[in-house]
This record gives sequence, structure tokens and C-alpha cells, in this order.
Amino acid sequence: LKMECAALFRTYIEPVVLAAQFGSAFYDTGLQIVVKESYNRKTSINSTNPGDDLQKAISNFYMIYSMISSFVPFLPALFLARLGDKRCRKIPIGVPLVGYFLSRALLLLVVLVELPIEVMFGGAVLYGLCGGFSSYWAGVMALASSRSSEERRSLQLIRIELVYGIAGFVGSLCSGHILSFSQAVLVGASVFLYLLCIIYIAFVLKVTAQLGSLADRNKSEEEQSGPLESTGLCSLCAYGKTNIVLLFVSALLYDVSVGGAMEILISFVMKAPLDWGAKEVGYGNAAGFVIFITSFLGVWVFSRCLRDTTMIIIGMLSFASGIYVMSFVTKTYLFYIARALNLFALIPMPTIRSLLSKQVPGSSYGKIMIVLQLSFTLAGVAYSPIFTKIYQATLDWFAGFVFTLSSILTCLAIIPICIVGWRTTRQEGYLGNVNV
Repeated sequence: LKMECAALFRTYIEPVVLAAQFGSAFYDTGLQIVVKESYNRKTSINSTNPGDDLQKAISNFYMIYSMISSFVPFLPALFLARLGDKRCRKIPIGVPLVGYFLSRALLLLVVLVELPIEVMFGGAVLYGLCGGFSSYWAGVMALASSRSSEERRSLQLIRIELVYGIAGFVGSLCSGHILSFSQAVLVGASVFLYLLCIIYIAFVLKVTAQLGSLADRNKSEEEQSGPLESTGLCSLCAYGKTNIVLLFVSALLYDVSVGGAMEILISFVMKAPLDWGAKEVGYGNAAGFVIFITSFLGVWVFSRCLRDTTMIIIGMLSFASGIYVMSFVTKTYLFYIARALNLFALIPMPTIRSLLSKQVPGSSYGKIMIVLQLSFTLAGVAYSPIFTKIYQATLDWFAGFVFTLSSILTCLAIIPICIVGWRTTRQEGYLGNVNV
């Protein structure tokens, strides 16, 4: 029995997600404070208006950092996804972890040797060349999809997100306290955790495949049937292609609204009237990760009685309402009220991934996941400077304007999902036994 449990444990990707997100939470808090301290020293010496200049310097840093992180991984991630589908699904997960390890080690050098903070742009290039988050997260989702049944896939993917969120929540809570003790210890812990992840991927993780998508079954049935019997399946294929396009449009709009808002939130909480320090940043990041827990519970309950498209709409409405309230936050307690309204905001993305995986054969999970993730990457290259410049332009008269804009974009993202819901209802009525 012990041997069976050990063998089963070796098939789980969750330990990697857990440790990597702990490392990421430590790194994010450390980078945020190191960036603030670095530019605070420069603006206090060379500026006549240090408050606004500090905000612009921080937001410009994250704009450039985000654009490098988004653009550089494009070709490496595509190559790694292809290797993952053809050879081993560990490749698009393990290689990016090596890049993360190297970039986190570079921040440790910035802290210990007091290198210029702009060195971290080189760190972003390093892990980008290794595939970056695009390859890592697409690889995790492809692996999780391949080992789950179609009926439980949404729950399986949101479970991965839950592990990610719990690690981020605990890591963010701890990071502020560790940082107040030592920046080097915090960043060093991040480096060590990524090293553990690489070791687990290389020597422990055992990849097993369970190809059971609707597209796989349809392909098998079509191969065994004649032209007349496969007519309905061709119709299904046409439905699937249109649904994929609609799902991509909705996912992109939602990613732009969430990504743009969250990127600006980093700068927003460190300016007056909030003016957060290390502990407040850690608590604020932890509050964001609570959403992973509430979203998991939402999918666990809603999946018993609601369709996937309905769950996505609920999640998008949750984010739209919370981020709209964030536009008017002037006190810390109002920040947490806005975050509380986001309790189901994580539901849309894993559920959209689940729907997408049901439209393609299992051998193409890696491709569809990396194309989606790279679409987010390209969108990030565009929305990062746009949201940053809008934030800087509206800083004096309405600093929360970008959050209102994000709420509007989220509402637009609901429209394609409503169309997918209507189409899949017709599809089920036509084919009788198809449940998307």
C-alpha cells in the first residue's frame, strides 16, 4: 500500500505548483520593496515632486519588466509546447523553472551586492528565454488536462489553481514578516524553493497520460464509421472551431482587464492615501490569493447544478464589481471590501481552459494551452504600456480610472461567453448526447 501511495504521489504536479508559488510570492514582495527603495533614493535626491515621480518611476519599471517578460518567451514557449506534446510533458514545465531559478538568483545578487535595479530586466530576459510563465503554466494545465476525465476537468484545473492560491496566500503573509527581518533571507528562500522544484521535476515526477476528451472520442468513432455516420461529427467540429474563437476572444478581454488592473494595483497601494509598507503589501497580496480558495469552493458547488458558461459569467461579474469599487478606494479597509467582491474572480480562466480542452484531441492539449497563454502574452505587451500611461495621465484627477476601465472590459468579455452558452445548448439539442 505504501508503494502504491508513493507511486501515486509521483504523478502529482501539485507539489511543484505549491513550492514554485511560495517562491514566487517571496520574490514578488521582495522585488516590489527593492524597486520602491531603489527609486525612492533616486527621486528624493533628484526630484522636486518625489511622490508623483516615484509613482511614475515604479510604474515605468513594471511596464518595461512586464513587456520583456511577455514578449521574450514567445518562440521558446512554442518550441517547448511542441516538445511537450511529442515527447514528454515535463519539458515545458521544467525548463521555465530553471529560468525562474536563475532570475531569482539575480535578484539575490542585487540585494547582496547592491547592483542597479535595472539588472532585473536581464533577469526577465533569462527566464523568458526559458519559456517563462507562458510555458510553465500552459504545461501544468496540459498535464492536468491529460490526466483528468472530461466530466471532472473544470474541478481538476481549479484544484490546481487552489493549490497555487493557498501557496500564494501563505507565502504573501509570511513574506512581509521575513522581509522586515532580511531581504536576503526572503529572496534566498525563493531561490531555494525553485531549486527544489527543478529536482522534483527531474527525478520524482512521473508523467501519465489519460486522453479522454470529446474530440478524441469523436475521432475514434469517425475512424470506425462511414461518411454517413460521421456527418454529425463534422457538424460538431464546425461548432468546436467557432466556440474556440469565441472562448479566445472572451479570455483575452478578461485577461486584459485583470492583468492591466493588477499591474497598476502594485503602484496604487504604495501611493498616498494608502502608502503601504512591506507588511501591508504582504497582507494585500495574501488577500488577493484568498480568491483562489473561494473560487475553488464556487466551482465545487456550482458545477453540480450550473453549466461551465454560467460559472464563467458569475466569475466575471464578481471581478467587474470588485474592481469597480477599487476605483474609489481611499482607505485600507475599502481595499479589502473591493477584494471581497472578487471572491469568484478566478473561476473564468480555468473553466475556459477546460472548455477549450474539450474541443481538441488530447494530443493537442499542449498546443491549445500554449496558444492561449501566448495570446495573453501578446496582449500583455499591448495593455501594459496602455494601462500604465492612462494611470499616469489620470493620476492627479482620478487615480482609480484604470479600474473603472477594467470593469467595463470585463463586462464586454461576458458577451462571447453568452454566445458560447447559447451555441452549446443548440449543439446538445442537435447531437443529443454531447455535454460541453
